[in-house]
Amino acid sequence: MADAPGADLNDQPFRPEIVRSETAFEGKIWNVRRDVFRYNGEEITREYVDHTGAVGILAMGDDGQVLLIRQYRHPVRHRDWEIPAGLLDQHAEDPLTAAQRELSEEADLEADEWNVLADVFTSPGGNDEAIRIYLARGIRSTGSAFAREAEEADIEVRWVPLDEAVEAVLQRRVHNAPLIIALLAARTAREQDWSTLGAATEPWPSHPKLSR
Repeated sequence: MADAPGADLNDQPFRPEIVRSETAFEGKIWNVRRDVFRYNGEEITREYVDHTGAVGILAMGDDGQVLLIRQYRHPVRHRDWEIPAGLLDQHAEDPLTAAQRELSEEADLEADEWNVLADVFTSPGGNDEAIRIYLARGIRSTGSAFAREAEEADIEVRWVPLDEAVEAVLQRRVHNAPLIIALLAARTAREQDWSTLGAATEPWPSHPKLSR
């Protein structure tokens, strides 16, 4: 049986020889790393944000509505619409466990059913951040309110029909990359009767740090 069109359209892992690697800048949350590596016969120097990686959650209710949150993001000076998300900054924490924790902390929700929706490199030319986006269904309240602070203290929460949220993407009214990817992937997956979803515990070999 012939492969489906585009079946060979895969990102290709590649590990060049690292000549030198150092922390060029040490920050409060992330560092900037400077690597010198050999590629195509020459030594190349690149600096990039050394990121922990993250998880994001598109929570979907039984009625097909999805949960969006709006919070302030200082680098872009916007209170942008997002999905609940968080860093993989706790030592040896499983990504699914991290996603469950973030949904509880940012939205006071938990879910019975979890699937992998998408794996994403956010800006591979400037950082090594990888985000795994989960689809969470069978949503219910945790029964308590998490004590949020800083930019999360005034998070706005809204349930929106999936198609309405996708329309906001197509009209360029929302700009957060994980949100956009999650919404478009979810609608496409829904059109294929959710057959494209991955198991919640499937391996994550494309994560630059977890795969080492």
